[in-house]
Amino acid sequence: MGNDALSAETETAPPVDYPAVQQSEEFQRLRSKHRRFVFPVLAACLVWYLAYVLLAGYAHDFMSTPVFGSVNVAILLGLAQVVTTFAVTTWYVHYANKELDPIAEEIRDEIETGATFTAEEATR
Repeated sequence: MGNDALSAETETAPPVDYPAVQQSEEFQRLRSKHRRFVFPVLAACLVWYLAYVLLAGYAHDFMSTPVFGSVNVAILLGLAQVVTTFAVTTWYVHYANKELDPIAEEIRDEIETGATFTAEEATR
């Protein structure tokens, strides 16, 4: 009766050889694409943040320069930090949807359909 759904949920999936998946060509391609995007963007964001902190700490005259009204350079650069965060997040989501997700979906489909990753497949 009502236990049919429960029994379907409790069926065990076939074991997956995750080390073989990690060594597969598809997974290596996914990791490479991810790293080629993330590391340069992370480095640029850290440099941008460090520059802001250093300017705030050591360039008081520059940071207190009025731009309009009581808004100075420090406030504008601080807001630019927030805008940068949202821009990088949007950029990454677009990149992941276009470049990373199709590869990850392919790997997941292979795992879910029971395709096994053997050591031979991982080295090709």
